[in-house]
Amino acid sequence: MNERKGGVPAAGSREDCMQDLFSSSAEKLAPLADRMRPRTLAEFIGQNQIVGEGKLLRRAIEADRLTSSIFWGPPGTGKTTLASIIAETTRSAFVKLNAVTSGVADVREVLKQAEDRLKLYGQSTYLLLDECHRWSKAQSDSILPAIERGVIRFIGSTTENPMIAMTPAIVSRCRLFRFEQLSVEDVKSAVMRAVEDKERGYGNQFVSIDDDALEHIARVANGDARSALNALELAVLTTPMDASGSTRITLQIAEESIQSRVMQMDESLLYDMLSAFCKSLRGSDSDAALAWFARMNYAGMDPRIIVRRVIAHASEDVGLANPMAMLQAVAAYHALEAIGMPEARLSITQAIIAVCESPKSNAVVMAVDRAFADAQKGGFQPVPSHLRDTHYRGAETLGSGQGYKYAHDFPGHFVKQQYAPIEAGGFPYYVPSQQGFENEVRKLRKERGFFDPPDKCQNDFT
Repeated sequence: MNERKGGVPAAGSREDCMQDLFSSSAEKLAPLADRMRPRTLAEFIGQNQIVGEGKLLRRAIEADRLTSSIFWGPPGTGKTTLASIIAETTRSAFVKLNAVTSGVADVREVLKQAEDRLKLYGQSTYLLLDECHRWSKAQSDSILPAIERGVIRFIGSTTENPMIAMTPAIVSRCRLFRFEQLSVEDVKSAVMRAVEDKERGYGNQFVSIDDDALEHIARVANGDARSALNALELAVLTTPMDASGSTRITLQIAEESIQSRVMQMDESLLYDMLSAFCKSLRGSDSDAALAWFARMNYAGMDPRIIVRRVIAHASEDVGLANPMAMLQAVAAYHALEAIGMPEARLSITQAIIAVCESPKSNAVVMAVDRAFADAQKGGFQPVPSHLRDTHYRGAETLGSGQGYKYAHDFPGHFVKQQYAPIEAGGFPYYVPSQQGFENEVRKLRKERGFFDPPDKCQNDFT
């Protein structure tokens, strides 16, 4: 538990001098990303949508009036940095906990001290909780009364969507601030600040970085300033100085220092990417669907999840407009099970393209939805006698099967008779579209005496 109180320490003692000496040494040995952490709002990079001039969060911090909040966004976007800025600017006490290592006992101690400060000195306490989504319901519930009474001002920091990963009771009492990925220009600014800063960066070491090297680091960091600064630090530490004592970071050095694009796959991003993938399948955009497939695969998503969605959409969005799409999708799943990745990505790609480029129809999904909705109404009647089972002794004496017409005894192997349950009234369930093979189905049904409504929005028939 890290705590900073609002009081001013006494100066001049030997202990203070030793503490300052050790603190100074530790600061110099800290990673570059930690040393370059912005200390004021003026130094803060990015997130103008929430901390820009005149924005609510900035006004609240400057006025020391920030209420309980949750900072939510990808790694390296400034969540913890902004909390540190709040710690340096507030007149309140500031306590930091980590949800992974802190238990209910730690929380109780923080709350006791916060209540004492409030009673004795009228001083509020900020509680910063890193990885706040990792807290259990019991841990979250332990701070609810303190938040409601104003004993603490809670600041949660998380990379996961709090609406999914956190208990609703905490979320409902906090203001959510979403942090976006930093732009390439933001990351460049962070890198150049570290190159030029003489106090905390490399301003005194004659470090230079080529434009293409800077561009490469900023783009591959993918909005994560910490990743970019770590790459710069590795490049500087492993590159020998030239005869003049300068260190030049070239594109080749940059490529070696940051070799792969950062992508964090949390639960929220997983569902967002799957949603974009599914909408691309439905929207007949093969390029978009393949782009999302590649990104999900790069992020380490189980490919079986992806193929299951392809199978589902082969029925939901294609259906009988192209019956081959389902065969392609199921075949891709079998290929994945048989040969695994990366070879199976070809079969999966083929299935994705097949679904995207097929004529589209949602007649299948609308049909099953109507049938299930009708069944939920209840009021079931006995099965009509001519449709009942006759494969047991004595069935004929009960009248089972009497009057049934065997379709193959009639021209075209079709005969009209009542097949539906007596109480079923939600017809038509299946309304074939005029897309692909389903247009042939409409013609065949018309020959059989079924006159389907015009091919328009299927929802009109619900």
